[in-house]
Amino acid sequence: MHLFKLLILLLMSVLVWACTKDAYTPREATDSDAGATTTQQPSVSKPEEMLASQKDPASVAANHRARRDEPHPAASPVRQFALASSDTSHSIRYAREPLDRENYTSFEDNPVHLASEDPVSTFSIDVDTASYSNLRRLLNQGALPRHDAVRIEELVNYFSYAYPVSNDRQQPFTIYTEMGPSPWHADRHLLHIGIKGFSVPAQEIPAANLVFLIDVSGSMQSPDKLELLKTSMKLLTKQLDQDDSISIVVYAGAAGVVLEPTPGHQTAKITSAIDQLTAGGSTNGGAGIRLAYALAQQAFMDDGVNRVILATDGDFNVGTVNQEALKNLIEAKRKSGVALTVLGFGTGNYNDALMQELAQIGNGNAAYIDTINEARKVLVDEMSSTLLTIAKDVKIQVEFNPAIVHEYRLVGYETRHLDREDFNNDKVDAGDIGAGHTVTAIYEIALKGSSGALIDPLRYADAVQPQTASSELAFLRLRYKAPNGSTSMLVEQPIESSDMQTAMDNTSNIYRFSAAVAAFGQLLRGGEYVDDLDYAGIVRLAQGAKGDDPFGYRGEFLNLVRTADALSGHREVQGGG
Repeated sequence: MHLFKLLILLLMSVLVWACTKDAYTPREATDSDAGATTTQQPSVSKPEEMLASQKDPASVAANHRARRDEPHPAASPVRQFALASSDTSHSIRYAREPLDRENYTSFEDNPVHLASEDPVSTFSIDVDTASYSNLRRLLNQGALPRHDAVRIEELVNYFSYAYPVSNDRQQPFTIYTEMGPSPWHADRHLLHIGIKGFSVPAQEIPAANLVFLIDVSGSMQSPDKLELLKTSMKLLTKQLDQDDSISIVVYAGAAGVVLEPTPGHQTAKITSAIDQLTAGGSTNGGAGIRLAYALAQQAFMDDGVNRVILATDGDFNVGTVNQEALKNLIEAKRKSGVALTVLGFGTGNYNDALMQELAQIGNGNAAYIDTINEARKVLVDEMSSTLLTIAKDVKIQVEFNPAIVHEYRLVGYETRHLDREDFNNDKVDAGDIGAGHTVTAIYEIALKGSSGALIDPLRYADAVQPQTASSELAFLRLRYKAPNGSTSMLVEQPIESSDMQTAMDNTSNIYRFSAAVAAFGQLLRGGEYVDDLDYAGIVRLAQGAKGDDPFGYRGEFLNLVRTADALSGHREVQGGG
């Protein structure tokens, strides 16, 4: 009896083993088309195959049959899950999202300051416009820009304003001020400060020694990068003549000279060198910068414009990639008299943070080229501003009178802040201004006793701080150096409270349009200080102050505001452009 039970158990074990072996052994399948016998392995479709198969009913049926006949290995729980879900009527669709490696410097909005505690505000000027054209690119692509991509002063300074121009080239600019109501708060006011450099016609620009430093790495292989860059270069070179010199240095995995210093009127030779540029490889930006400055020194013009024009998406990934090392390198080269202009291109990996730092430290400016029209604006229409520096290390300092001003806030220029003692220190670097450049700064202020103040007055301030008997609302100081100078010159000007306008209608188009642009930038950065002003209000303010618009830039601004409104989920702004 015991022997019989043992035989039954043994037989059952054999049957179980046989079933298990049959279930786990890969099936030998005959391929009738090829006439060959192959071992069928478990298959996992790629996302592209899955998406393609969903478009073809025959492919869907074939995929289902193949999955039905697949073996069921027990090795991986993940694989078991995939097989279990393969009996559904739809293949897995993998989520796709474009890789965004764009890099921006993070900063906080300028805070509100009590004039009784901190009456002095000091900053470096900024003539860059890259932030405006970059956010235009983002809005036109259907995306609101991240907050750190918006530098309000670069939005305001994208537009030229009809400030008075100095006739004395020993003093390259005069100071314009205007005060009036704040468009986003009835009980606050704006102090508008503007300067404009004297203009130099293109034909009067001194001979130029220009070295194009071109990024031809693999990341530049895109129509909005290298191809747009090449077209932009051709626009500039067509403005040059035999007294000018053009050189081209490229960098990818290594750096090399494509065009030795060549007279500007040899258009065919220069264009041929540009046309031969192709993208590929990694990005050794540090090596390219060294070679470009060496070539600029080789062709240096004592009485001319000497400038390296760096054109890239900023994606340095080989060689000198540390930002501090690059800054130190360019700072050392700056002292040789060769300035730096940075032109940014492309999307997805645009390194705005690095581009800004390089331009600031290189005594130059930064622009972002998103269209051929922007290339024309920067390199043709504003060639004098881009190439010819008329004043360097320009600093502005405003001292507010606490007897009249309760509090103030500088709108923008967060990355250009200077300490108070930096204003008189000629060794501290600051921004440069080119011929015809306009620079605008806007302070929002609350007068003493105003209901619009954000900070409560101090209880004991009057007891310990005597009031100043003066009609001056503030005192403005400006320092600058001549292009080849090392000692700064000082310009001073009081700002009288009696000059303040009480009604918005009495302010100029300059005042209202620049305020609209500043409000737009603040809304894009979160709108912490603009109260209830919305995109519709910005359109109304700017539209009534658009004035003369020969190139259509102000009309384009109105459309960008409408686009931002639509993308933010609000009702579309109405009104003509």
